[in-house]
Amino acid sequence: MAFGKNIRTWFDGTWHEGDIPVMRAADHGIWQGSSVFDGARMFDGLVPDLAAHCARVNRSAEALMITPTVDPATMVEIAREGLRRYATGAAVYVRPMYWAIHGSDLGVAPLEGVTGFALCLEEVAMPAPDVATTLTTTQFRRPVLADNVCNAKAGCLYPNNARMLVEARRKGFGNALVQDAMGNVAESATANVFMVKDGVVFTPIANGTFLSGITRARHIANLRAAGVEVHETVLTLQDFRTADEVFLSGNFAKVTPVQAFDDVRYGPGPMTARVRHLYWDWAASEPL
Repeated sequence: MAFGKNIRTWFDGTWHEGDIPVMRAADHGIWQGSSVFDGARMFDGLVPDLAAHCARVNRSAEALMITPTVDPATMVEIAREGLRRYATGAAVYVRPMYWAIHGSDLGVAPLEGVTGFALCLEEVAMPAPDVATTLTTTQFRRPVLADNVCNAKAGCLYPNNARMLVEARRKGFGNALVQDAMGNVAESATANVFMVKDGVVFTPIANGTFLSGITRARHIANLRAAGVEVHETVLTLQDFRTADEVFLSGNFAKVTPVQAFDDVRYGPGPMTARVRHLYWDWAASEPL
């Protein structure tokens, strides 16, 4: 089910209007879970880091042992061609994706070299800057690379994230602050996470248990270029309970303010606002 509107899908060499079917019942990707995707965003006429997202979906495919079949530069051109069909000022989610078609070894391992590809565009509004969320803890944790493909943006990882999110919402919160196998904070159920203490920005160090996002990296680079001290380090739940500000970082919203973690409340965050301002300034400076 789509979460956007005004959908266009590139599949089998051409553009199609709408949310068209692309998988068959016996495709490996649908019954063995061998699918990967990535997400970029068009907003204000900008498509920041589109090339980086297209390159990452190919790396994700390789990590899941399925063969990427579209060069990232070609993928960028396909996306830009589709985006030109949208109205000026439209906010669009850009989702390239692969899935294995055939299996080998009793159907379990994906067969190399035969891969489905589609690129879906969905018009979805950017959340307003003042739309904040709340966090709580969750019993579910991030896997490690020995257990799952933590180095890929893979569909098979998301049921675990969904458990986290559903648990948090049943408790009355918007999202979950998730620990890794060692009990340290990894990310939220849907995005990377940052905290601010005494004017210094902290984010969990990328340790292989979560995908260190492209937007996360942009925030770190933008803040450091602006003279802000940023530390990638080991962080605990208690660190977040004593933080001055917390915000989430992901492609979909870029920056999401957090107003509470369980019973801890955070006031309006000047650093969170600055991160957003720096990101929009950087995006506007990038070539279209």
